[in-house]
Amino acid sequence: MDIRHLRYFVTVAEHGSITRAAEALGMEQPPLSQQIRQLERNLGVVLFERQTRGVRLTDIGQALLPRARTILDLQGQFLSTAQELARGEAGHIRMGLAGAVPLLPVIPLTIRRFREMVPNVTLSLEESNTPALCAALHDHTVDLAIIRPPAPDPARLSVFHLLDEPTVIALPRGHRLTTCPVISLDMVADEPLIIFARELGPGFHDAILSAYQSAGVTPVIGQQAPQIAGTVPLVAAGLGVSVVPRSLSQIHAGGVTFHAISAPAPRATLAVAIRAGQNMPLVTRLVHVLRSACKAWEKQLVAESFFETE
Repeated sequence: MDIRHLRYFVTVAEHGSITRAAEALGMEQPPLSQQIRQLERNLGVVLFERQTRGVRLTDIGQALLPRARTILDLQGQFLSTAQELARGEAGHIRMGLAGAVPLLPVIPLTIRRFREMVPNVTLSLEESNTPALCAALHDHTVDLAIIRPPAPDPARLSVFHLLDEPTVIALPRGHRLTTCPVISLDMVADEPLIIFARELGPGFHDAILSAYQSAGVTPVIGQQAPQIAGTVPLVAAGLGVSVVPRSLSQIHAGGVTFHAISAPAPRATLAVAIRAGQNMPLVTRLVHVLRSACKAWEKQLVAESFFETE
């Protein structure tokens, strides 16, 4: 049965006349009469009683009319939803966030603004580590992930740079350098370095060790944290020092002070990853919004750093 037959049926029923219905549909009366009779033959029922002036629904026609309207409404909703999805204005995004990413203000703020821009979109968020998030992208259990590059198996992913976040040194309260606003890595070379497992974020892990090397020192590796944010409580326990993204200074662990790092200082790089060849307009739109917001955030950060040195 052609969906047009239902539209013809409803229009004739609403006008009570095939002639007037044909005018409303922009077609001739004889073809419309033929279509109605074809529908009746296909269904094996009589929908209309033909009268001298117009038509009247039969009891069966009365029973089928609301169902026909429901089907046409569903078709309209289907088409509308398809068009919204094509424009990136509706849908559901499963989004993954690498460790400590939610603490960087620009990320949750951008997600909130995106939801305000596209109110018909729902987002579900999960926090994990970079390798696990990339695996989730391959498995189609997340649609987009903010990771700490590099990504494993990059050929299967499209990865876009977002930002390079400054890092700080976390010291236990009462440390001999607590009063120093800026600390160089060689000043803490003999302190146990609390660091997360490399497999959780190899890029950031290597950047920290490379910064120590550039400073001409080799760190004393201390206790390993189960995640990036997990380094701060270990510092508070007096087990060593740690180099963390500056956003982690929002963690009020108590017993910890945070200090800027003089050059060479590592950066905590973030990127957004999606599946290579992915064709989801909504995801593409969110990637664009994230990249634009992070670019503006970095410009603001550079401006603030400039005025601080004046």
